Parts: sequence; structure tokens; C-alpha cells
Amino acid sequence: MESYKLNNGHMIPVIGFGTWQMEEGPQTQVSVQEAIEAGYRHIDTAAVYGNEKSVGLAIAASGVPREELFVTTKVFNNDRGYDQTLHAFDQSLERLAMEYVDLYLIHWPARGEAGAKVNYDTWRALEKVYKEGRAKAIGVSNFLPHHLEPLMEKATIMPMADQIEHHPGYNQQETVDFCHKHNIVVEAWSPLGTGRVLASQELQEIAGRYEKSVAQLCIRWCLQGGTLPLPKSTNNERIRENLEVFDFTITPEDMKTINNLPAFGSSGLHPDKINF
Repeated sequence: MESYKLNNGHMIPVIGFGTWQMEEGPQTQVSVQEAIEAGYRHIDTAAVYGNEKSVGLAIAASGVPREELFVTTKVFNNDRGYDQTLHAFDQSLERLAMEYVDLYLIHWPARGEAGAKVNYDTWRALEKVYKEGRAKAIGVSNFLPHHLEPLMEKATIMPMADQIEHHPGYNQQETVDFCHKHNIVVEAWSPLGTGRVLASQELQEIAGRYEKSVAQLCIRWCLQGGTLPLPKSTNNERIRENLEVFDFTITPEDMKTINNLPAFGSSGLHPDKINF
């Protein structure tokens, strides 16, 4: 598995296995174990997913040494703030049965002027666990440039990653460009549009030229754009297929076509409009 280098020098595998919408229980444990067996070394979860315990059990049962895996989790909105975040982080480690995570993220930004203070107070907690070595890297999720800028003005440690919705038809190029400019790795949640983009006739035609699936095309598109896809599946065949993206290259012409697709496939979860 190839890796990107975060701005603190920590290496992060260029494809991660996403676990959003995977419930706590045996199925999630099996899927994560299958992903590790297939070659994934980067597992993404979050407190609000409710599956950290299953992810931890799968990793423990995988037989792969902990230091060879990259594990991400996130603090959710109801736990933002300095003290609350520190408590939430301890709870996540307990559920994962781990002494550290490789990346800890603020899941969603708080909004407005008051939100900027909440984001910074939350970030101070992330800086603390980072300095303690209990999070090897720290970052944010769903932060747009207008959320990142006030945070970065006050932060002692710069964010190392920003996990955003990113797929053909919803590339959020302004945020991607901002992050690349500031050496922040962009992670793509829902790189397949939670399946919404797979029915695109234009993407099917492009994928067919490479004898690949639309899912593989979307994942490869992320990689060639310098972002880090987090595909999710509970089907073992598709779990493995989603890693088979290093044996072809999308032409500049096809990249341009995909980049210029009209907007479609978005989840509708805009960070300035969510109500949770």
C-alpha cells in the first residue's frame, strides 16, 4: 500500500477502509477483518458510527501488528469543547481497546463566530492528546476554508488532514485546493457517492475504456487528484476490487471530463446546513 506523508512526517496509506453506516456487531467485525486480509492498512471509524468496539475487535483478531495499521476516529458534535473532547477521546480509546490512534479528527465544524471558539477549544484538546502521543496525527472533517482559516490563525499545531465528501459530481475543488496549498491531506468520504454515482452513464463509458468498474474509476480519480479515498463495502469481492486501482492511469482528457461533470450525487450534508 502506497502512502502520503502528513505535514508532521507521519505516513498515511493512500486508501482507507470506511465504516460509516456499518452497525456495531459481527458483520462489521467480519468486514473489517476481510478488508485487512485484502490488504487495507488504514481503517476509518468515528464515535458517532457506533462501531468502534467492532473495529477494535477486528483489528485485534486480524493478527496484523498494531503498528502496521493506521486507525482514525473522530469526536462528534455533542462532545465538542475542551474537557468534553478529552473525555470523548478516552472513551473512543476504551471502545477500540487501543493505547493510541493514528489520526483523531473533529467530525463537523461548529458554525458562526461562537462556533469558531468551540472549534478552537476542541482543537486544543486534540493538540493535547497529540503532544501526549495518544494521537499520532490530528485533523478535521467537513471543514471548509472559512472554518479552517480562523482555526489555523490560533492553532499551535496545524491540521494534518481534512476529511470531506469528495467524488465525481461533487469534488469541492475550492476546499481541496485550500488544503493542498496548506499541506493538509484531503480524505474523501463517500468517494462512490454512497453508490449514487455508480449509475452515471458517462462514468460507465469512461470506466469501460479501462475495463474497470465505476467504483474503481472513482477511487483512481481521487488518487490522481491527490486525495485519499475511503471506500466502504460489506461485500468481500468489492472490498478487494476497490484496492485494484494501481494498474491503470486515467488520461488527462478523461480526468478533465470527470472534473467537469455537472453537480450530482451529493449527500446533501453541507457543514453549514446540518441540524445535528
